[in-house]
Amino acid sequence: MKPYLLSLGAGLLVGVIYALLGVRSPAPPAIALLGLMGMLLGEQAVPIAKRLMTRAPVVAYLKTPECAGQVLGSQAVAGDGPEPKSPSDQA
Repeated sequence: MKPYLLSLGAGLLVGVIYALLGVRSPAPPAIALLGLMGMLLGEQAVPIAKRLMTRAPVVAYLKTPECAGQVLGSQAVAGDGPEPKSPSDQA
C-alpha cells in the first residue's frame, strides 16, 4: 500500500508543478517523456554523487543493472536478456 501512496503523492506534486509552470495535464507527449527521462536520470544522481565523493568507480556502476537497468530497462544490460537463438532453432 505504501508504494501506491508514495506514487499518488509524487503525482500530486508533479501536478502542482505543472500548474505552476502553466503546462496542461496530461502533458503533451514530448514534455511527458522528457519529464520521465529526467525522473529516471535524477534517481541515479544521488548514487553517482556518493560514488564520486568516496572515489568509488563510477563507470563500473553505470554499467550495472542497478543503474543501466533502471534507466534503460533490463534488456539494455548486457547478459541480462534471453539467449540468442541458434540458426537450427529458427526452422
